[in-house]
Parts: sequence; structure tokens; C-alpha cells
Amino acid sequence: MFVTLVALHVTAAVSTPLAAQTAAESADIERLVITATRTARPWLETPAAVERVDVKSLTPGMRTDAAELLEGIAGLQVDTRFNFAQDTRITLRGFGARAAFGVRGVRLRLDGIPLSMPDGQAQTSSILLDEPSSVEVLRGPLAAIHGNSAGGVIDLQSRRPLQSTVSANLSAGSAGRERQHLRAVYADERQSFSGDYARFRTDGDRPFSAVKRDQWALRWYRDLGEQAELILRLDDNDTPLLQDPLALSPEQWRENPRQTAPQAATFGTRKSIRHRQQSLTLRARDFSALHWLTDWQLSAWHGKREIEQYLAFPGTAISSSGAVIDLSRSFYGTNLSSTVQPLADTPWQLTLALEQEQQKDERLGFVNDFGSRGELRRDETGRVNSRDATLISDWQFHPRWAWITGARLSRIDFTVADRFIVPGNPDDSGEVRYQENAWSSALNFAVRDDLSLFAGTGVGFETPTLTEMAYRNEGSGLNTELNAAKVRQHELGLKLQRERWLLQSAVFVIDTDDDLLVDQSIDGRTTYRNATNTKRQGVELSNRFSLSDTLSWRASYTWLDASFGQSEADANSGNRLPGLARSNFFQQWQWQPVSSGTLQPLSLRLNHQYRSSVPVDDANSTYAPGAHLWGLAAQTEWQWGHTRLDAWLRLDNLTNKDYVGSVVVNQSNGRSFEPAPGRLWMGGITLRW
Repeated sequence: MFVTLVALHVTAAVSTPLAAQTAAESADIERLVITATRTARPWLETPAAVERVDVKSLTPGMRTDAAELLEGIAGLQVDTRFNFAQDTRITLRGFGARAAFGVRGVRLRLDGIPLSMPDGQAQTSSILLDEPSSVEVLRGPLAAIHGNSAGGVIDLQSRRPLQSTVSANLSAGSAGRERQHLRAVYADERQSFSGDYARFRTDGDRPFSAVKRDQWALRWYRDLGEQAELILRLDDNDTPLLQDPLALSPEQWRENPRQTAPQAATFGTRKSIRHRQQSLTLRARDFSALHWLTDWQLSAWHGKREIEQYLAFPGTAISSSGAVIDLSRSFYGTNLSSTVQPLADTPWQLTLALEQEQQKDERLGFVNDFGSRGELRRDETGRVNSRDATLISDWQFHPRWAWITGARLSRIDFTVADRFIVPGNPDDSGEVRYQENAWSSALNFAVRDDLSLFAGTGVGFETPTLTEMAYRNEGSGLNTELNAAKVRQHELGLKLQRERWLLQSAVFVIDTDDDLLVDQSIDGRTTYRNATNTKRQGVELSNRFSLSDTLSWRASYTWLDASFGQSEADANSGNRLPGLARSNFFQQWQWQPVSSGTLQPLSLRLNHQYRSSVPVDDANSTYAPGAHLWGLAAQTEWQWGHTRLDAWLRLDNLTNKDYVGSVVVNQSNGRSFEPAPGRLWMGGITLRW
């Protein structure tokens, strides 16, 4: 099969219309800093499938869902649940498909600060989505050296504000959507201050799905002499109400996709979140006087996340852990990275990174007494402590050849102390340690100045999270029988960059032993198991093409074959992995006339997205149907002296198609379809001084 994929890859490189972009965009890509190497390396010379998207080039929107920042990136399947009580479902080359909530198998970062916990899970709801100026997505073997659950890396990047401004945004849309965002910036030659406040409200696209969310963010950038910069970040995300309308069964969805599951009203399913986080970063600015030291960064962060969630069942059994979750999570960490050039006048750089992270979960569980908190059913403290050391070598050993290698040593300790020990519910305390290694190696060959080939291989790992260890199908206690998954990735790719053309194409094969998969999922109580082995192989194409100075086309396609390995011991042998579409296609046509005077002419974007059918369980007994979706957006801008007004209007699902936004994998109660709404409209204006 791999030979077939290579043939498809070569054919695509020859016959597919070449992607393109303007000369200005090409220059921007040439300055791209690859997060895998933590050293400045041009995109064309980087031996990995990596893509960077400028947020300004994306479809305008309210920025309330992480999917808005990840549209059209090859290798990513981003499923919007249209249920704000559940995070956006993100999978990358199949990693993260089993996640019942949050993001798994993919590392999230913001300006070098991890958004993923040390046990591998992450949430996107805590991010102020107005902040990132660009998104960089790294796929393939080089991602393995980012540590636990690094099937890929999504690196959100912001820019330091350099000009004093005040801005106010007002947006509105279907289902009572309304959002206000206020931002103030003070900047001088040595420092910058910024403050943000964002308020979001909606009645929800289905009954019983209202949302109230308020976010605050403060930033301070300070130059320390000529060589260093200090960055202080303070974030507060207060979401007191997230109603949960629950998923539907296939029969319910076909009958009426706009309905809410009756259990939502019966048990008052809802969630509240309070997320606070602080970070301090000291990083390099100028090393003209230190030729041997090219880059360094020291970061420290601390945060607390409090969650109360009401699930759709009573949880009265003494061993059930309850159905009202009361979780208080504190986390902190530090990392230090330094890049040196050991030999003068030699294009060889070494990067050493040391990281230490801790996570503490205080978890209570109560009976759900029809929407009220009942008797105690769970009282425990879980801890995760991780320590990692990484060494990366970046060697340009020939003008046309670049070789990047990396190795990472990781130790991750899990402990759970149970305090709810009563007759019928024994002591569920336990501990387990994972000591894992990861490595990768990749080569890049410049065929000519505008064309390069790359190949890579590597081995990574993925441990269970605290939540995934929490339950067993039979008996009680921490599920310490779960092994860390071992992931072997291989990749072969091609890149082409010209003044108006940009093309990236890759084929990949991923073999995983002891892959972690959902075993059962019933109303929030999810258990996991190790599969014998799984295999993923696929083809990715991404391209941009500037037809003229006013018309451009951006497109991406991912074909993914993900299945259980052949084994007589596994009843699902040969079946497709649940939650993954075989084909994902995205295209965007943009028309933007050349501006003149104070008025920026109306720009138009037409989007088309196709996702094929998705199996919802290991047995492949049911599939969510595929769908073609169309969207249209218009944007314009006026400038009067120091004042600027931006306005935009957006229509999603133009054809008003009924489709499934996401699926709940292996949902034993049959409610596996998370319905998407019909046609949506959104619009907004922003005034800046």
C-alpha cells in the first residue's frame, strides 16, 4: 500500500494544479520559524510537513471556536460540535480521534507556552482567539520530540503590539449570538501594555444550549537592554453557563436534527468553567555580540481550572463516581531552551531543552438528583509530574542538504489518592510511572532553488491521561493496566515555492502498538483499552494559486486510511478507526480588488468543504453521513486619518443542509451524532483609533 501512496504522491506533484501565493506572502513564508527545530529555518528547507496560516487571511468571524483558526489545513480534521459545553474536536493524521472531550494526541502551544497538560490533554476554550496572529501546524515524525501525545503540534503565535491603539468590536449572529471585544494598547520604544475584554452570549442552536462567557487578558512586553525581552501574561476565562443539549441517536437526528435529547432537561446537563493562568517569559532579542549563542528562552507558568459539570444520568450506585463532576485542577511548569553554534562558521546548531510540569486534580463526584447536587460518590486527588530533556541537531552539511535529528527522554508519574472508601466502594488509590523515549530524524534536499524533497522517520509515545485511567469496565480502581502507545511515523514529501505558486505534498505511514482507544462511553463515563495495533497511511496536498492580482485560490486535500491491525485476538480487526473521515477537502476562492484612497473595496471569500462518512464505533456499525458545505463572506474597510472601521458579514451552510458536525466515539447509549445547525449568519464591525 505504501508503494501505491508514493505513486499517488508523485502523480499528484506532476498533475495537480500548482498552489500559489503573492510575492509578499512568499517572503513571509521564507521568514517562518519552525517550532520543531526552535531555530530559524526557511519553510522550503525544512524536512517536515509544516504549514503556516496568517489569521488575517482566514474567513472573518466571531472567534468563539478554535475551528475558525484551523480551516483548510491539510492533515487536520476539525469537527465543530455546535455545543459549547464540549470542546472542538481536533484530529491530526488520526491522532486525537478517541477524545471524548478536549484535545488528545496533539500538542497545543501559544508562543512557546504549553496549552496541553503534562498528561497530554488540552482544552481550546481557554484561549483568547483574538490574540494569535498566525497558526503553525507541524505534522509528521519531527513532532515526536515535543513529548507525550505529540502526534502533531499546533503552535499559535502572536505579535507584540508596537503602536498605541484602542479598538471596539461588536458582532452578532444567528441563535442570539452576540460578542463584544474591547482592546487597549500602550506602546513606546521600550515596552508595550495591552488589555482585552471579550464577552460572548448565545441562546444556542438547539434548545437548552445557552452560553455565557467572559474573558480578560493582560500583556506586558518589556525590553531588557538590547539582548532580551520580558513577557508577562495574565488570563481569566469565566464561563458560568454552558448548557449541554447532548448528542442524538441516528434515529433522532433523522427525525429532527434540531431537537435536544430529553435527558438534558431531566438531569439539567450543563457545565461551568473558570480558567485562570499566568506566565512569564524571558527570551532572546539580539546576539550580534555572542556568535556562539543564537537563541534562548526561559518560561514559567501557573494556572487553575475549575469545572462543575452535570451529566445525563443519576450516578446513584455507590461505585459509580457520581454524575456531578466537581474538578479543581492546578498546574504549573517551567522550560528552558538554548540554541548554540558549537563550531564557528559551521552551519550546525544544537538546541537543548529542559522541561518540568506538574498537574494536580482535586476531583469530587456527586449524585445528579435531577439537576441538583446529591450525595457524595467520589473524593480523590490525582497528580501528574513530568520531566523531559530534549536535544536537537540542525546541520546544513551541504548547500543542498539539511539534516535535523532529535531525541527526548521523558518520565511521567501518575498517582491517585482516594478518600471515598465505604462499603461497596473500595480504595481506588494507585500509582504508575511511564519512562519513555522519543526520537526523530529528517533530511531535506534542495532539487533547485524553488523545489525541495524531504523524508523523515521517528518514534513517539502517548500515555493515558488521568481521566482515561479513572474507570474500569469491571471492578474499581485506577486502570493501571493501560500501556503507553508506541508510535512509529514515516513521511515523504515535496515542496514547491515560486513567486505566485506554493505546493506542499506528503505521503505518510503511521504504525502504533498499544494504541489507546475508547472501549465504552456512556453519558460521560468513558473507559479505554489498548488495541493490538493500528495503522494509518495517507496523502496530503495543500496549495495556493494567485490567478491574478485580485483573485486567488487556496485548497487542501487529505486522504486517510486508518484501521485496526489484522489480529485474531481483536474482534474489530481490519475495521476503520472510529471518528475519522477517509477524505477531507477544502477550497477557498478569494476576490480582493486593489485598494484606492480611504476605502478598501469589498473583498469576497467563497468556501467549500467536503468531509466523507465517519464510523462512530469500533465495530463500524453506524456511519455519520458525509457532507458538502458552502460558505460566503464579505469584508470591507474604511480609513480616516488615524481611525479605521472594519465590517464583515458571513453566511455558513449556504444550502441549509442537515449534517452531523461531530460524533461521540463508541457511545454505548446510541446517542453518537452531534448535529450541526442549518444556515447561519454572522456579522460584525470593529472601530480602531
